[in-house]
Amino acid sequence: MVGKGFEWYTILKLMMYASATNVAMALPLSVLLSSIMTYGTLGENYELVAIKSAGISLTRALYPMVIVVSALSIAAFAFSDYMLPIANYKFFSLLYDVRQQKSAKLINVGVFNNSFPGYSIRVGRKDPDGQRLYDIMIYQRSLTTSGNNVIFAKEGVMTKSPDNKFLLLKLKDGVRYEESSPELSYNPRQRFMRFYFKETEQKLDLSGFAMQHTPETLFKGSFQMLSSKQLADTFKIVKKQVDKTEGANFAIVSPNIKYFTVPHKPVPGYKTDIPHGHVIEAFPADMQMTAIQNANAEAKSIKSIISDKAAEYLEKQSVLRRYLVEYQKKFTLSAACLMLFFIGAPLGAIIRKGGLGLPVVISVIFFLIYFIVSSIGEKSAQGGSMSPIFGTWIAIIFMTPVGLFLSYKAANDSVLFDADIYKRFFTDLFRQLKQKLHHR
Repeated sequence: MVGKGFEWYTILKLMMYASATNVAMALPLSVLLSSIMTYGTLGENYELVAIKSAGISLTRALYPMVIVVSALSIAAFAFSDYMLPIANYKFFSLLYDVRQQKSAKLINVGVFNNSFPGYSIRVGRKDPDGQRLYDIMIYQRSLTTSGNNVIFAKEGVMTKSPDNKFLLLKLKDGVRYEESSPELSYNPRQRFMRFYFKETEQKLDLSGFAMQHTPETLFKGSFQMLSSKQLADTFKIVKKQVDKTEGANFAIVSPNIKYFTVPHKPVPGYKTDIPHGHVIEAFPADMQMTAIQNANAEAKSIKSIISDKAAEYLEKQSVLRRYLVEYQKKFTLSAACLMLFFIGAPLGAIIRKGGLGLPVVISVIFFLIYFIVSSIGEKSAQGGSMSPIFGTWIAIIFMTPVGLFLSYKAANDSVLFDADIYKRFFTDLFRQLKQKLHHR
């Protein structure tokens, strides 16, 4: 986006749409971090001890936040199913236009600038204001005739027309060279003309630098721009097309199966009592070489057909997997919020540390594990090495037992992260090993 002359609201729109597409990563991380900080602060201030002293278990104390996070998970599904496709739709269409936009640096010093169709412009230097130019050379390529024009000027001023559609170069003290073809076709000589001028003006079209808005319908059928219902409906349509193509491919190949079987009815000149695996012996000796050559040519033809059809079939299968993966991702965002809450809340109660210190470190570690496992599963599902359903849910399946284990430890007042316990454990372990070695 740097140097392309966008208006501030265009940049703001692109950032807003991009932020919406990042909710899928930001929301689970925020749930994990906030739950660790909240219950870590309660534990650090001995408020959890007071709650348990009042006869309220940690499980009961989690109920209000479970309701809040459940409501947040439902809202996350609604966002993923309704708002995120629209945000992706707007973001990718605008991003495409941004990438196609030409640079707003129209003329750079010391190089030939080919930003304007049909022109190459070179300037020796510019004033700090960027408008007054010196040592100007303009090479104009004729699009209709074989002639070319070159303009040299000592200086000039660069401005824009009132409607911003043209760049106006007011040149001073220069010369213009023109080459043109002869008017008479039988005269082979070229015509060369030279004009000196005190002042002249060159008008260059700026339409190529304007923001071109690509029709948004170009991106409407992409995976990320569809809701769950649209994904399910589109998947059914594509699946029918794949099945139809598979049947057509089988119909192309199936007639060639007869070449791999021995005729059942007696044919004059052919043997019918041939052992399995010796089909060539069914042909007379003088026809066996011809039969082998014909079979070889037919096999190559079938192989070529099957290779093309197989590549097409694999591509369509990849499309089907992408639809399934995007459909499952509509639900994994909600499940990830719940799963990470049941990791963060008991973890905060165990470590008993609030603020932005240790909770941030622990939450980033757990989120990185979740993100890496989720990314690997998603890529494997898209590549076909893993089921689309299992691949998108593998991170949830992998980390849910961790949440259950931490919940169990927190409910039983476990000191899972007490450094003194581990220190005593390893001290006792080394002492026992030392005693055993001493006795030996």
